[in-house]
Amino acid sequence: MLSIKENLLRLKKTLPPHVTLVAVSKTKPVEQLMDAYDAGQRDFGENYVQELTDKEKVMPKDICWHFIGHLQSNKVKYIAPFVYLIHGVDSLKLLREINKQGEKNKKVINCLLQVYIAKEESKFGFDKNEISDLLDSGSLMELKYVSVKGLMGMASNVNSEKTVSEEFTDLAYFFNWLKQKETENFQMLYLSCGMSSDYKLAIAAGSNMLRIGSSIFGERNYQ
Repeated sequence: MLSIKENLLRLKKTLPPHVTLVAVSKTKPVEQLMDAYDAGQRDFGENYVQELTDKEKVMPKDICWHFIGHLQSNKVKYIAPFVYLIHGVDSLKLLREINKQGEKNKKVINCLLQVYIAKEESKFGFDKNEISDLLDSGSLMELKYVSVKGLMGMASNVNSEKTVSEEFTDLAYFFNWLKQKETENFQMLYLSCGMSSDYKLAIAAGSNMLRIGSSIFGERNYQ
């Protein structure tokens, strides 16, 4: 069985230089994260606020922490002081709370808007019209402590490469279309889509940020 370092280095060799790899470390112990850190990894993604804050306290301070799970408004305050990028922002209400906590911490907080692209009711996110309406309304411009850096999407959990590829391609097309609407706090820099099972399809569609866990750390332990 390959080590975490070997998994990580082998994976990075397959990635284009413009693609950022976020190592999804949820449920994994700090010791395993440090194995990845010692191999040069600096971007880590966590799904749960408590787990993220616990790890941030004890790990090196040059890590870029990505929150990639579904974030509740009442939990923003716990990660606002240190989070590098919040991926799954799916409502104006959440954006306003992030702005509020950013102001308290005197820090502009970077976010990605989650776009609903899957054919599953369980997924969260804005639809395309809601994002267009958000931009047209001017509401985002009022949030001085929020900086939208791009989009995030999760494909359908299906065994069809065609379906997944079409969803990623559609998201990438929307990402590129939104570049014409960029403002001071709305820029399309990162397209975060692609995980262990589908990252090659995501890269082919135009993703430049991947969220990969099991290919680095092995299967998750939910006990």
